[in-house]
Amino acid sequence: MRMRIDCRLPVFRHFGGQQTFHGPVRTIACFEDNSLVADRVREPGEGAVLVVDGGASLRCALVGDNLARLALENGWAAIVVNGCVRDVDELMTMDVGILALAAHPLRSVKRGVGRRDEPVEFAGLRFLPGHFVFADRNGLAVAAENLLAI
Repeated sequence: MRMRIDCRLPVFRHFGGQQTFHGPVRTIACFEDNSLVADRVREPGEGAVLVVDGGASLRCALVGDNLARLALENGWAAIVVNGCVRDVDELMTMDVGILALAAHPLRSVKRGVGRRDEPVEFAGLRFLPGHFVFADRNGLAVAAENLLAI
């Protein structure tokens, strides 16, 4: 039986100290507002990858060192951001995977706007809660099953 693995546009850069990671997908969709991201990383991650669809905005950062630290402390494997991150020197020292489009020094607003646990699509990939993300220095891939458990 052949598994379907999706890996499309190579648009992400590694910002975290862990450049190889995998885990089940958990999603947030938000635009220039990281309130739901902050709420989510305070919850137990249990080795999951938080996929944040920030609408590819390059106008502010959705994740910085404080949220990355919370993600690490709460057991998240990684955060994939369709948008920007900040505090890049600190992020590189943390043992958590962080992929994003770019770095930006400006913080996002906090209005509590967004959606969680819904399918999101960006970079030619569809991220469904419960599917799996795999990343290394070569890029990012998504599969319906945990390919490492086979």
